[in-house]
Amino acid sequence: MPRPSKAAGSVALVTGANRGIGLAFVRELAARGAKKVYAGVRSPDALAEEFAGLPAEVVPLDVTDQAAVAAAANACPDVNLLVNNAGLFTNTRLVRTGDPDAARREMEVNYFGVLNMTRAFAPLLGANDGGYIVNVLSVAGAFPAPFMGGYSPAKAAALFLSSITRSELADQGTEVIALIVGSVDTRMAGHVQGRKEDPRDIVRAGLDALDRGEHVADTDFMAIDARARYARDPARYERGMTKLLKATVMDTGR
Repeated sequence: MPRPSKAAGSVALVTGANRGIGLAFVRELAARGAKKVYAGVRSPDALAEEFAGLPAEVVPLDVTDQAAVAAAANACPDVNLLVNNAGLFTNTRLVRTGDPDAARREMEVNYFGVLNMTRAFAPLLGANDGGYIVNVLSVAGAFPAPFMGGYSPAKAAALFLSSITRSELADQGTEVIALIVGSVDTRMAGHVQGRKEDPRDIVRAGLDALDRGEHVADTDFMAIDARARYARDPARYERGMTKLLKATVMDTGR
C-alpha cells in the first residue's frame, strides 16, 4: 500500500518560491494535495503568472530581515511544513576574491536565513502537531567545494543546523530533513556545464525522502556520486577539486 504523502492536506511555506527549486516545491506540494502554500518572495511586485492555478498565497519575505521573518510568522500561523529553500551563490572565491563581503552575504542567506526562519516558525510547528522542516542544501555543503567560495561553508553550516534543530525540536515532534542537492537546471547554475537535473525531479525526490522519514537525503545522481567518491578517498577528491577550481572562471580580484 502506498505511503501517504506528508504534503497532503498540509499548509506549507516555501522561501525563494518564485523560481527554480522553490517554484517546483510550490507546484509539487499542490500536486500532492497541500491545502495551501505560502510562497515567500522578496519582490512580490515582480511576479507575473508563476502561481496561476495553484493554491498559493504570496508572502513578502526576505529571510535575512528579522522584521520580515517575524511578519511572515504572524501572517502564517497555520504552517505545518516549512521549506527553507532561499539561497545565494555569488560565484566568487573565498580567499582570493575581489568581493570580500560576498562570503558574509552567502552566510546571511544560506545559514542565518535558515536559522531565522527556523526560530520564528518552530513555535508554530509545535502548535500544529509538530510539523516538518525541509532544508534545501547542497552537495557543496556535504564536503569542502573550493570552487564554490563562501557558498560551501554556508551550506555546511546549514547542514549542522539541520541536525541540531532536529534534536532541539524532537520533544515537540518536528521532523527535519536536509536535502543534499547536486547540479540543477536553475538560474543559479546557469554557468555550470554538463548534466543538470529538472528542479521538479529534485523536489519529488526530496518529498519522497520526507515521507520515508529520512534525516539527510541525496536528491540526484550528482549528489550520490560525489558523496560516494569523497567517502572513498577524500584526499584524491580534494586534489580533483583543486584542479576544477583552476579550470573554473571565478572573480579573483585580479
